[in-house]
Amino acid sequence: MTTATTTAPAAPAPVTSPPAASWAAVAALARFETRRLLTRVPVLVALAVYVAWTVWRTRVSYDGFPELQDADRATQGGPLLVGLAVLLSANQAVLRSRRHDTDRHLSVLVVPRWGRTVAHLLSVGAAALLVAVCVGGQFTWEALKPGAVGHGSPAELLVGPLSVLLLGGFGVLLARLVTAPFAAPLLIAVLLFLATFLTGFTGDGWARWLMPSVGTYSSVTLPSDLIGRPAAWHALYLGGFALTLMAAAVLLSGGARLRTAQATVAAAVALTLVGVVGQSRDVPEDITEARVRASVTPEQLHTCVERDATTYCAFPEWAPRTDDWARAVDDVRALAGGDAQDRPLAVRQRVEARYGLDTDTILAPLTRPGEVTVGTTWGGNRVPEFTIAVAGVLVTGSEASMGELCDGRMVTVMWLALAARPDPVADLRRVRIDDSDTGSAVVVQQTEPLRMTSAHTELLRELLEMPREKAAAKVKAGWAELTAPKVTTDRVARVLGLEKPEGENECR
Repeated sequence: MTTATTTAPAAPAPVTSPPAASWAAVAALARFETRRLLTRVPVLVALAVYVAWTVWRTRVSYDGFPELQDADRATQGGPLLVGLAVLLSANQAVLRSRRHDTDRHLSVLVVPRWGRTVAHLLSVGAAALLVAVCVGGQFTWEALKPGAVGHGSPAELLVGPLSVLLLGGFGVLLARLVTAPFAAPLLIAVLLFLATFLTGFTGDGWARWLMPSVGTYSSVTLPSDLIGRPAAWHALYLGGFALTLMAAAVLLSGGARLRTAQATVAAAVALTLVGVVGQSRDVPEDITEARVRASVTPEQLHTCVERDATTYCAFPEWAPRTDDWARAVDDVRALAGGDAQDRPLAVRQRVEARYGLDTDTILAPLTRPGEVTVGTTWGGNRVPEFTIAVAGVLVTGSEASMGELCDGRMVTVMWLALAARPDPVADLRRVRIDDSDTGSAVVVQQTEPLRMTSAHTELLRELLEMPREKAAAKVKAGWAELTAPKVTTDRVARVLGLEKPEGENECR
């Protein structure tokens, strides 16, 4: 008889070190977290609101005549909403294992804790890329409009996506620092407080550039080389700050032994500090000098073209817009009488750039005969404001003389300016400060405002209600009397065959 003996299998060696990180596993986890992040309700709602607002606004923005050096800054506000949603959702994603009490199970996976943090950060980067696509689409839409002029800044366009990256990095880092679920909503409340109140306290100082987006809303559009915003330095600051937060989150997740992470933190902090120093500097002296030249002696920078009896002088970026100006001038000339249809005019583009984007001054009227001011914006109210200036110069001879206009010639000026417009009465309301079409009012135009009495308004409304050809024949037949200095409103009414106005006729 034989006895069989069996040998028990050797016990596996104890695991003394965590499993090595697999970058393929990190990439797979990043794809999963990206899908989860982009389908979270806060992110979906924020993206929907952002896209809907962008589409609704861009359809009619700038009245179809965008200046791209302003359009690039207009892309920075919407991404902040998406960034706050990403902050909240990324924070909740990192804390998901703690909420479900699965932290102890994750320790046996091939992806260590710091690798899981990298996956969450990559999902934040994907959200930032999605916003970058939206920003690019919005700016491209503006640039493809037929009336677009100027040049956008790539650094300004980077602010939106970098803001999302920064806020998302805040969310991931906060989850590694504080495991309480209320920490992210509290951080969002603090950020909103800083954006609302701290910006008002800092005013125009360098501290405002510490915020993700620094909006400069101005009533004037400057040539792109006179903007003077430290956009490149600010983009460097945002990128460095975001990278600092993301690298710090990796280190706090157990990646302290990774030299790459340590070096990344050091480099990111250096980039952030360089950006802070760069964006805190004053406007460069060469830009300050260029602003003075553009304001005081714009003719040195102008490109001029001559069409019929009118010369159009514009800053180089606005040269394509002379066609639109010419159409407006031709419409006014066609209604004028006497020699006004062939009288030489010079349309000169002017801007007050000495105070940067914060300026809110009225341009002084030109004194040379036949010169007309045109601004750096177009479309909407700017068109009737320009035609008023053209009509005023044709009737009075110069912008300086037009500023003193308060007699019956005001009726002729306003009719010339508005009669060829698609909706003259609507444009009349647009150029009057009180948006009225009856009574007396102040009229806005390219330089100093004009004044209309109730009698002027009454006659103008009657003239605009006539068929245009009939009214034009009356104006041309009585042109000499209608444009005579100090002609009374009653005399204008008789020349036009209208009843004497009942409204008051005293300028105040």
